Amino acid sequence: MIDESTSSYIAGHPILVAVDNVIFGFDAEEEKLKVLLFRRKIEPFAGQWSLVGSFVRPNESAVVAASRILTEFTGLDSLYLEQLHCYTNVDRDPADRVISIAYYSLIQLQKYRKELVEKHHAGWFEINDIPDLVIDHNQMVSDALIRLQNNSRRKPVGFNLLPPKFTLPQLFKLYQEIYQQQIDDRNFRKKILATGLLDKLETKDKTTSKKGAFHYRFNKTKYKELETDGCDILFH
Repeated sequence: MIDESTSSYIAGHPILVAVDNVIFGFDAEEEKLKVLLFRRKIEPFAGQWSLVGSFVRPNESAVVAASRILTEFTGLDSLYLEQLHCYTNVDRDPADRVISIAYYSLIQLQKYRKELVEKHHAGWFEINDIPDLVIDHNQMVSDALIRLQNNSRRKPVGFNLLPPKFTLPQLFKLYQEIYQQQIDDRNFRKKILATGLLDKLETKDKTTSKKGAFHYRFNKTKYKELETDGCDILFH
C-alpha cells in the first residue's frame, strides 16, 4: 500500500525511466577498442558528448528500448546486448527524476552503417580518449569496461568484436585493449589455441609484412559451448 505522501510525490513528480547503451567496437585496422558517443541535441547538456540513450516508451520493456536505439544508431540488430546496472541517484539528472538502466553492446565495426552514425552526430572514441560525458555516463563506461573484462575471462565475448576472419596478432591486441594492460604473447597464443575456439584458414594478412599472418575464424560449435558453459580464459 502507498501512503498518501508517497502518492502525492509520484503524482506531482513523475519518475522517468531511460536506457543508456555503452556500445563497444574494435577497430581492427587501428587495433583500438572504441565506444560510440553522440552530441546531445536538446537541453540540458545540448552539444555535449553522451552515451546513446532514450526514454523507455510506454509499450516497451527496457531491453526492447535498448535494442531499438542500438539499431537506430548502427543499423544492426541481433547484437550482443547485456544489462549492466541501474543508476538511481536522486540528483543524477538536473532536468527530471530519471532512473537509467544501462546496457552494454559489442559490435563489429566493419558492419555498422556509417550514415546513421553521421545522422545522429555520433562518433567512435578510443577507450583511453573518452571526453567528459554528461551526468554519470563516464561511470557507465568505466563499469561496462570492467564487466567486459570480467566476462572475457570466462566467455569468448570478445569474438563479437572481431571481423569474420582475423589474425592472432589482432586477437591478441583485442584482449590487450579489453584488459587495458600488457599480456604475455606466447602464453596468450598457447592458451587461446588450446581452447579449440579457432579454426586456422589458408589465407594470410600481408598488410604488415611480406611473410604475413594466417587468418583464423572462430569455431561456432565450440564458441556456443564455451558461451554457455564458460571457461578459464586468463592470459596473465
